Amino acid sequence: MKTRILFFCIFLWGTTMAQYQTKETSERPPFPWPEGIKCAVSLTFDDARLSQIDKGIPLLDKYNIKATFYISPEHLVKRLDGWQQAVAAGHEIGNHTMTHPCTGNYAFSRDNALEEYDLDRIAAEIDQANAYILAELGVEAQSFAYPCGQKFVGRGAQVQSYVPLVAERFLTGRGWLGEGANDPWLCDFSQLLGMESDGKAFAELKALIDKAAAEGCWLILAGHEMNESGHQTTQLTSLEELCQYVQDPANGIWIDTVEHIATHIKENRDIK
Repeated sequence: MKTRILFFCIFLWGTTMAQYQTKETSERPPFPWPEGIKCAVSLTFDDARLSQIDKGIPLLDKYNIKATFYISPEHLVKRLDGWQQAVAAGHEIGNHTMTHPCTGNYAFSRDNALEEYDLDRIAAEIDQANAYILAELGVEAQSFAYPCGQKFVGRGAQVQSYVPLVAERFLTGRGWLGEGANDPWLCDFSQLLGMESDGKAFAELKALIDKAAAEGCWLILAGHEMNESGHQTTQLTSLEELCQYVQDPANGIWIDTVEHIATHIKENRDIK
């Protein structure tokens, strides 16, 4: 009998909390986006791939759309002049660490595995990249992207999250392969969701944008190469259609860098 009463109390409590949360969500006012805006979209790209400078940024500049690029120094040096021009054009440069450490389960990072890192080592990685960006491009990075979207160092019982290190150093930290857009009322700026733009037709990207607009959210798209086709590639045809779509005032979409949209959200919500 006592067990039945306990289960009933737990069930009742869970039901009450669910109803309370639903009520709180339904009564929450729409987020105060700028006049006529339904949602925000940020285009982000990782690793300073050569195609970003050679093909992607010229396309964005054609439509005067600014994106956020999380650079890797080893690639940036191959097109340094181009990246300096990108900064001058208003694109945002973000930190993606010096050497892009990921899990050693990936062959490319087997000798640079996060399993072998501690917090001091990953902090040094981040700080060195910040210093490099400042020295080569003259900007202080406000945005960070977790390499491979992975946020932990160490093994087993010694695993530690380095999200707090990112929170101390940056306005935002973006993940990878997220499953949704960001709720501007409550998103964690140090763990923003990034949804993949690579390999998607415009119709697929439009569906993500339209869903964000219906929900009043901030969609962060994350890609790598910017080219006609290929592995880990945001297709130029899809990207151009996206640029045209978001620039139609009737669609109510604000497209801008991660830094600019995050700043607006921070200034206009109750949770800082």
